[in-house]
Amino acid sequence: MSAHEGPAPSLWTSLKEAVRGTEQDFTEAPLGRAILLLSVPMVLEMVMESIFAVVDVFFVARLGAEAIATVGLTESIVALIYALAMGLSIGASALIARRTGEKDPEAAARVAVQAIGLGVLVSIPIGVAGVVFAQPLLSMLGGSPWVVEQGFRYTQLLLGGNVIILLLFIINAIFRGAGDAAVSMRVLGLANLLNIILCPCLILGLGPFPELGVVGAAMATTIGRGVGVCYQLYRLSQGTSRVAVRRHHLRFEPATMLTMLRLSVNATFQMLIGTASWTVLVRILASAGSAAVAGYTVGMRIILFALLPSWGMANAAATLVGQNLGARKPERAEQAVWRAGLYNMVFLGAVGLGFIFFAEPLITTITQDPPVVAVAVRCLRIVSAGFLFYAYGMVLSQALNGAGDTSTPTLLNLLCFWGLELPLAWLLSGPLGLGPSGAFASIATAFSVFALLSAWVFRRGRWKLREV
Repeated sequence: MSAHEGPAPSLWTSLKEAVRGTEQDFTEAPLGRAILLLSVPMVLEMVMESIFAVVDVFFVARLGAEAIATVGLTESIVALIYALAMGLSIGASALIARRTGEKDPEAAARVAVQAIGLGVLVSIPIGVAGVVFAQPLLSMLGGSPWVVEQGFRYTQLLLGGNVIILLLFIINAIFRGAGDAAVSMRVLGLANLLNIILCPCLILGLGPFPELGVVGAAMATTIGRGVGVCYQLYRLSQGTSRVAVRRHHLRFEPATMLTMLRLSVNATFQMLIGTASWTVLVRILASAGSAAVAGYTVGMRIILFALLPSWGMANAAATLVGQNLGARKPERAEQAVWRAGLYNMVFLGAVGLGFIFFAEPLITTITQDPPVVAVAVRCLRIVSAGFLFYAYGMVLSQALNGAGDTSTPTLLNLLCFWGLELPLAWLLSGPLGLGPSGAFASIATAFSVFALLSAWVFRRGRWKLREV
């Protein structure tokens, strides 16, 4: 099969195809076009995922500080479920991409079933514990009496329904690994639309809906995501996507599930390392006062939003690696990663320059508090200095995950973010007297070292021999 015939499609044509969905074979298409077709819907998917929390807080804010605290404390628990969901997703995506590249749709369908089954099994003890221990958990996290006595049902509903969160992530990873990134995007678009409509109705009791307060936010989110999962299962069962699950695929395969579990345990730990390092960094900054923490929070919100497109690019690289290794094209897989890294570097480099030169106007659109603005501007400028390195680092680490080598990125995360970033942040901000700027410099340093080590590991090429 040829990559394409006739003149190359225009950028606008390719963008429309990326959003609409494509039948393109990603082991044959020109690499630049393959990256574009995969990364555009993946970027949009990640933006939509981030909208969930924003919508909830926006409407819950009308109920007062206690309701907001309920959401915030519960989110700190749900963040662990997100880490687990992303870890399971990495394992599922790697296996699906490999089977897709091998042109083995039957094996891909069986892997999909095992991934979904694993998600359901993992969710059961979490759901039971969440319902039973919601109040003690909120109390342990420092929740006020109102939060513990009145807000716990919000926590119960989200944790009890964690199976919906896990399945939403896992099945979208199945679609991404197969190359159906546009389906994943549409799933989150549907879930978000329902959440945006239901949140005010169920929280405030608009029209015929009951006024449920903060519990309404959890119900709206759960219903929105639940409908998204139903749509995912519909697409898998109807055979309209690259992975088609039929009745004969619905059986337990211990070997496949164990392989996925092995990949996912490492990947989950990888996600937890990153999540926990940010938490510890906030604790280090807290010694410099509330303005330091607030400035860090504002600065990092802008930075993380800017990194969303880069994660889309990194996920596209992971899918291309998995599929091309499955097609026995390891050199093409390597070229795809370096190309995606280059595109990412150009994008993030431009964003970083913008942040350095226009940091203050950006920050003042969010807060006018002078001490907070001063810290946030320093955060934005110093962390942006590591963008060129991080652009490659995130692509390379995701590429290793896509090859099925989830242990190496986990070790690199542990070394760079716990072994280097956190001790350096404490040393620079405390004993060496640099304050918050020292903590921000540790982030840029860790990003840079992470990228260099990832490049060294990737160039060694052992990931090309990984069998999954």
